[in-house]
Amino acid sequence: MKKLILIMAVLPTMVAVAQKQQALKYPATPKGDVVDTYFDAKVNDPYRWLEDDRSPETASWVKAENEVTYGYLNQIPFRDALKARMEKLWNYEKVGAPSKEGNYTYYSKNNGLQNQSVVYRKDSKGKEEVFLDPNTFSKDGTTSLGGLDFSKDGSKVAYAISEGGSDWRKVIIMDAASKKIVEDTIVDVKFSGLSWRGNEGFYYSSYEKPKGSELSAKTDEHKLYFHKLGTAQKEDKVIFGADQKRRYIGGYVTEDGDYLVISAANSTYGNELYIKSLKTPNSPIVTIVDNFNNDNSVIETKGNKLFIATDYNAPNKRVVIVDVANPEPTNWVDFIPETENVLSPSTGSGYFFATYIKDAVSVVKQYDYSGKMVREIKLPAVGTAGGFGGKADDKVLYYSFTNYTTPGSVYTFNPATGKSDVYEKPNVDFKSDDFESKQVFYTSKDGTKIPMIITHKKGLKLDGKNPTMLYGYGGFNISLTPSFSIANAVWLENGGVYAVANLRGGGEYGKKWHDAGTKMEKQNVFDDFIAAAEYLIAQKYTTSDYLAIRGGSNGGLLVGATMTQRPDLMKVALPAVGVLDMLRYHTFTAGAGWAYDYGTAQDSKEMFEYIKAYSPVHNVKAGTQYPATMVTTGDHDDRVVPAHSFKFAAELQDKQTGPNPTLIRIDVKAGHGAGKSVAASIQENVDVQAFTLYNMGFTSLPKSK
Repeated sequence: MKKLILIMAVLPTMVAVAQKQQALKYPATPKGDVVDTYFDAKVNDPYRWLEDDRSPETASWVKAENEVTYGYLNQIPFRDALKARMEKLWNYEKVGAPSKEGNYTYYSKNNGLQNQSVVYRKDSKGKEEVFLDPNTFSKDGTTSLGGLDFSKDGSKVAYAISEGGSDWRKVIIMDAASKKIVEDTIVDVKFSGLSWRGNEGFYYSSYEKPKGSELSAKTDEHKLYFHKLGTAQKEDKVIFGADQKRRYIGGYVTEDGDYLVISAANSTYGNELYIKSLKTPNSPIVTIVDNFNNDNSVIETKGNKLFIATDYNAPNKRVVIVDVANPEPTNWVDFIPETENVLSPSTGSGYFFATYIKDAVSVVKQYDYSGKMVREIKLPAVGTAGGFGGKADDKVLYYSFTNYTTPGSVYTFNPATGKSDVYEKPNVDFKSDDFESKQVFYTSKDGTKIPMIITHKKGLKLDGKNPTMLYGYGGFNISLTPSFSIANAVWLENGGVYAVANLRGGGEYGKKWHDAGTKMEKQNVFDDFIAAAEYLIAQKYTTSDYLAIRGGSNGGLLVGATMTQRPDLMKVALPAVGVLDMLRYHTFTAGAGWAYDYGTAQDSKEMFEYIKAYSPVHNVKAGTQYPATMVTTGDHDDRVVPAHSFKFAAELQDKQTGPNPTLIRIDVKAGHGAGKSVAASIQENVDVQAFTLYNMGFTSLPKSK
């Protein structure tokens, strides 16, 4: 009887929600007659016109879709309450780790709700002043700081800015003492670091400005330049890339100033490695690695010795040492050998720091320059430690620590004693002790054990009715390790479960784990994610009626593929800035560089058929009831162009059966995510959670159980 009363009580709410969803009227999205031929197969592409980000028709479509989306979101009764709590929790001071440059100590700080963090500095007497305030770059907070590097003596600084979230940058050069701009702005810089050679100038990378739309046109010939202070950009010398066609090229000067290290690649995995002596004028560029079969980087130099981090003959990475006169791999000698855990090394204060990922959490070991382990560093708790890097003469280093229930804090580390102390611990209005995280290992379709960390309020009742957010990525050798998020904290406060699955394709277990989720093995990633959802349901954390899946970029592909393969499995799907048209991803911007993970539809008939079988845009089927879906993207995303999201949303709106809404939320003057203003980030997270809970049947914020 009690069960019947409960059903009768919930029914009016569910009916009311369904009625509002049925009332949605989507903008008309005209279909074209574009047909592509792949080998002997013809593939329709009716929404090809949405790829033109400069057309008035696309702009009108974006505006019309946003009107429908925000009209829907505006009527969610608890959206304002959710925003109020998100803003309150977000509003705490955040201070970054400091660094010494010349006569000043620099650090970033955000007072809580500033759209962009501010760069401050202190002089030798401790007097603080604002050095660079990105909030003054634009009125709406959409222009951000995209990089900053000081000259050797700290007297000059070059900093990059991003407008509207674009990957294209402008570089401004400033006198550090007076904060005055000293010469013309460097323009059209993309996928670039900034690295000074002494005080005379700096290295940067870019492409020729593409023909057509700079937000979507293909860019695949990168070049490394040197800008000499006092000269015009047009006089900047090409150091590497004039005679070598490479998609990604980067260069940096070693701390001692003796060498320029050059990395060149055509994909997101595997790079050539070169070195050039800066001690001798007109010295040649010397090859260290002449192929793209492995990831390699010079992390330190000492005298005539190079220290190289590599996964050559070491899928979990190692550090090798070699003489600069004969740097080829045949001469490499282990310095920090490979272990069963994935290595990420750094240097500072005259030591090496080996940060390992062990089942998605950090373990850090300290080594001296003889290769002897000094100690395993005691971390504050189980979670993610980052940093442990600095200049060779730094007496104190700084590192960050966080996990899913602990806000990110900065610690000092004394490398002589191994002692850590709190440097900056934020004061956040969140009761971390009320929540817990635990790691589980579940079984995927082919029997592989996959780790997942599940976070929720202590004492959670496993009754299958907890709103649950399952997050994943599964690609590009990227590891998902525990980190605190204000948005996730709000979700947890409202009784939510937050689960992160460490899928194949990521970097949690090294190159083999990565490769097991690439090309013709990509389906493993989706199977792993589906198995994670099934585990959460089987263990009664949730049911399909209370499950949402979320992911961004490659994770957007993950969500798109999962929801089209198993639309019955979840109530809500949230693909963000996703790679969703897998037949054409490589034709935009630097997308061809992702082929190590995906392959392309042009590689072979077999690869084409495999990719098409999971490509989200090509697997939306008429007559299917898909979960409530809110696709999110930015109109200035020039990494994963918004056309992916536009076409997927159009397919879903055309073919969706049943009352579940299919919306697309398009941020204006926003890109792939980096540099997004605090105000925009808060609103996006509010809208995602409001949409999710509303479609799970909630008309007010749920209470923690």
